[in-house]
Order: sequence, then structure tokens, then C-alpha cells
Amino acid sequence: MAKRARRKPMAEINVVPYIDVTLVLLIIFMITAPLIQSGVDVDLPVANAEDISLEDLPDPVIITITKTGQFYIDLGNGEDDEPVTAKEVLILTQAVRKNKPATQVYIRGDKQVEYGKVVTVMSALKNAGVPNVGLMTENF
Repeated sequence: MAKRARRKPMAEINVVPYIDVTLVLLIIFMITAPLIQSGVDVDLPVANAEDISLEDLPDPVIITITKTGQFYIDLGNGEDDEPVTAKEVLILTQAVRKNKPATQVYIRGDKQVEYGKVVTVMSALKNAGVPNVGLMTENF
């Protein structure tokens, strides 16, 4: 009877399954990453202006006006923009500025929105106690 040769235990880790899982996760993240980035699609007017530095300031309040005249507000808290009424824009903006008076307010209006809507929002914000209202544009 022949004696079977005893095999030495292997001290290597098989990393192929880990590589497979990593590649599958990478593909999943690559597919879902563009879907996570959301927001309101606005075609901003083009202007030649310098970018401003917001490093030392709290997150700004950005009021978006779409070409259909719908209002959206981004309070800088990382949540998606929510559709709101003109009255809610004022209430939310006042609440944010009450807690953080240095908060900047910007209006991001579609270039096809009526000029009167933008001016109405700016006027209402001024009357609500916002000293400066900025307009957002695209650089060329």
C-alpha cells in the first residue's frame, strides 16, 4: 500500500473573490452616482463676472425661479431643492437669516423667466430685511 504524500497547508489568502466584489461595487457606484446628483434644471443667463469667495460665510440661501415661474429654495443644508410658494420663500429666508444674519441670499433665475418675477422676488426680499440680494449667472 502506497503512502499518500501529505500536502503542506497553504498560507496564502485567495483574493480573487475580494476583487470580484470590489469590481461589482465599483460598477454599482459608477452607475448610481449621476442619479444621486439632483437639482432644478435652470438655464442661467451668461455674464462676464468674477467668481466670489464664500469660504468664510455660512451656506447661502439660493432661490431658483424656473422658466415656468415655479420657485425653489436651497437653504444650504444639503437637501434637495423643494418647490415653494412666494410667501414660503420669504418665511424660510427670514428664518435662516434670523439664526445666521451673515447668510447671503442669491436668486438663480432662468434666462427665459419674466424679468418682473425676478424683480418682485428681489423687492420682497428687501422688504423682508435682506440687505443684499445677489443674482447668479453663468460665466462665458
